[in-house]
Amino acid sequence: MHTIGHFINGQVVEATTRSQAVFNPATGQAIANAALADVAQVNHAVAAAKQAFESWSQVSVLRRARVMFKFYELLNQHASALADIITREHGKVHSDAMGEVQRGIEVVEFATGIPQLMKGEYNSQVAAGFDLYSFRQPLGVCAGITPFNFPAMVPMWMFPMAIACGNTFVLKPSERDPSASLFLADLLKQAGLPDGVFNVIQGDKVAVDALLAHVDVQAVSFVGSTPIAQYIYESAAHHGKRVQALGGAKNHMVIMPDADLEATVEALMGAAYGSAGERCMAISVAVAVGEVADELVAQLTAKTQALKIGNGVDNHNDLGPVITQAHKDKIAAYIAQGVAQGATLLVDGRAHPVSAQAGYFLGGTLFDHVTPEMRIYQEEIFGPVLVVVRVPDFASALKLVNDHEYGNGTSIYTADGAIAREFVAGVQVGMVGVNVPIPVPLAFHSFGGWKRSLFGDQHVYGPEGVRFYTKVKAVSQRWSAPQKGNAFTMPTMG
Repeated sequence: MHTIGHFINGQVVEATTRSQAVFNPATGQAIANAALADVAQVNHAVAAAKQAFESWSQVSVLRRARVMFKFYELLNQHASALADIITREHGKVHSDAMGEVQRGIEVVEFATGIPQLMKGEYNSQVAAGFDLYSFRQPLGVCAGITPFNFPAMVPMWMFPMAIACGNTFVLKPSERDPSASLFLADLLKQAGLPDGVFNVIQGDKVAVDALLAHVDVQAVSFVGSTPIAQYIYESAAHHGKRVQALGGAKNHMVIMPDADLEATVEALMGAAYGSAGERCMAISVAVAVGEVADELVAQLTAKTQALKIGNGVDNHNDLGPVITQAHKDKIAAYIAQGVAQGATLLVDGRAHPVSAQAGYFLGGTLFDHVTPEMRIYQEEIFGPVLVVVRVPDFASALKLVNDHEYGNGTSIYTADGAIAREFVAGVQVGMVGVNVPIPVPLAFHSFGGWKRSLFGDQHVYGPEGVRFYTKVKAVSQRWSAPQKGNAFTMPTMG
């Protein structure tokens, strides 16, 4: 099998003392070996990025934008090939992989507007002969640590913004599906990005810890589970770095009695089971309000039983496998735990015929009569498991959502504008959808949750991405003759 190497200073580096097999989740077969970086290779990548920063940070903002324009063009030309890589190593259905690529491309498109986004502020004559202005400058070497579930989109939430702002970047993608990162690196080089500006380190915790502690890394972006996000945040902050660490989720969809139930169920099915539930924005809790519950559960049961599951290369399938056998076993253990704690198991994904095939397949699973004390409600399962919680009224639904430790995404389905407005104003969640199942903001806004779904102050991409990857410099300027004599009082303007 071939080795999936690193990308350092414009070159693929395959030399490694350690490696890890990469599997096709649809077949269970090993298809490659991913190199696992040691500390010396991390240091090599950071050193290349540091050296490249000296010149890249001085490149005009227009030239940086033009590299992003060319990268955007190449991504559109090769989107299907990138989606093929995602399907092969992650397992998601090819059409879903194409959607992932497109959402990443949108951030690149936003980054092409960096000349406008980097503009500062100016005040003339704030005092006699005195001007005041501010502008943004890049930080230096930035690092991104990204998850397996979006091997192209999540990296593109990070490095296009960082690079367009004048920084250099070291990406540490998931070792489970690492090939997309090298594909992106090659397209960036074709787009004219100078060597060393973008580097890729394949690896595990050794590489992560080396990046977190490296004195020349100025900022760290992370997306993944909450325990790891908290570790990344605390470790990187301890070493004096700027950090944004996005963690886990338990996303609720509140379904009011006046909702268009057929349309709601169709939206919920895709939001819950798409990509085998391996999305941080997946809806994993359906909150049935009042008399809507019985009919909602009946429709969900029929549709969950009818899900088409198989190899992601077939776009007729609704979902593919989960990422590994270990993860499949973990999801199955959650299902068993739900039964043991008294939830009503309506559809058991473990019993689906596809679960016995080669590969890491599970059928869709549906629980009813779930309560907040149950582990399947409290914890992020990250698989094709949907739980239904019944509540008597809107106030109970809102309280249920707000009482959960996570606050990543949520949605409400209703025909009542006043109820929707009250939900939007009162829910303690960072991203909210009204009759929208997966409220991922478009690239010109920013993505991020609340509570234990985010560690750090700023969200990713969009305007907050620009702020995260830059620092502000304020300049007070006077060209007229200064005041004569010593002035020991605090300077004032007037």
